[in-house]
Amino acid sequence: MELFSGERKVIIRKCDTYDHETIQDIIKDGIRELGQRPKGKILIKPNIVTANKEYIHHSYTEPTMLGAMVDCLENDFNQERITIGESGGIGMPSRMFFAESGIKALTDKLNVPLVDFNEEQAKKVTLEKAKLHKTMEVAKSLYEADYKIWMPKLKFHIVTEITNTLKLNIGILNHRERFLYHDDRLHQKIVDMLEIGYPDIIVSDAVTIGKGFESSPYPVHLGAILISNEPLACDMVAAKILGYEPEEVVHLVEARERGYGTLDFDDITISGDISISTLADRIKDVESPFQELSKLISPLTFYEGINRSSGNICYGGCICSIKGLLGTAEKKYPGTLKNARKAAIVMGYYQGDVIHPNDPVVLVGTCAGVSGKLEASKIIRVKGCPVTVKDMMLFLLFRLKIKSPAFDFRNMVLLGYHTVISAWMKLTIPFRKRARFEK
Repeated sequence: MELFSGERKVIIRKCDTYDHETIQDIIKDGIRELGQRPKGKILIKPNIVTANKEYIHHSYTEPTMLGAMVDCLENDFNQERITIGESGGIGMPSRMFFAESGIKALTDKLNVPLVDFNEEQAKKVTLEKAKLHKTMEVAKSLYEADYKIWMPKLKFHIVTEITNTLKLNIGILNHRERFLYHDDRLHQKIVDMLEIGYPDIIVSDAVTIGKGFESSPYPVHLGAILISNEPLACDMVAAKILGYEPEEVVHLVEARERGYGTLDFDDITISGDISISTLADRIKDVESPFQELSKLISPLTFYEGINRSSGNICYGGCICSIKGLLGTAEKKYPGTLKNARKAAIVMGYYQGDVIHPNDPVVLVGTCAGVSGKLEASKIIRVKGCPVTVKDMMLFLLFRLKIKSPAFDFRNMVLLGYHTVISAWMKLTIPFRKRARFEK
């Protein structure tokens, strides 16, 4: 039984620049065309997975988009109870990314609360439709929201092909639960989150999209905004624009199979002033780096292994972490991968031989190993399930003669400063004034 009733609609609007007034008008028209009426406690969930003023500029929803949405809600729909919330990526303090993206400065100016879900009171909720997450710790602002507006940043993704509405829901998890099942079960995990993170409306930033590692991407101009009342429909259109059929995107197929919608374009209504085909043509020759490690220009050799407990390729675990690690290092220091030490990297349990008698071999992951012959000048073991990008930045990259962003002085100061504040906020959660959860 499908969970959505009504007409599934996706509006595709042309938008070539981040002009506040233009975007506000597009959002206002889209909300009205969908017959929506935002009201009550409104939660806006953007994508603020990472940000750095020096070298990470396109991983997050553009602040102008958020400002236009807030002004639209306040001025066009007379709504005042608005909160913006997010849980940033890779176990780092979200407030650091809030500041670096410019979103903190924006929300201060607009006098709109900006919350890190990790620093809020949380309520454990039982999930009825989930396969993996039988419960979830739901932050107060998410639990109490009457109306949810999801504002993803459209990007290519190193594991899931695309990241848009459904993938955005990884950011409703706190850091304690974020890495659970983030392995060969990532697609199922994404769909589990849809039970809590089912938006009333989606406004997707596709003006400038990202290619490469999605947390440190390279910009690609697309010139559009997607607006929809149904998550799967929106992501079908997003996939098609990026050159994928919906059936090729595993988490979309998983969502359909769980009754969250259809993958048939005949079952959705598409309107607007620019077509899918026109947008797809604009980026048809774009190749997104880090999708395939073997295509990297580097003296490193990669061996992708399985999760030994399931027998599946662990694409969402240590393979994902290695891609993210190298993608971040290359974005900060262009050319560093080309000058790396000659070495082999084994992610998970590789079924075959790894023969590098004159080079070091890195075994990444607690279950990492080789079924056949293993020859190396030195074996380096990095344990974790999955191994975090942060840990490998600190303890692995220098051994491969790759420059690590973790040792950049500015990054070290930022991380230390925001980590202390975030730790204090988490520590004081039990001592803050407790408001009763409403629902």
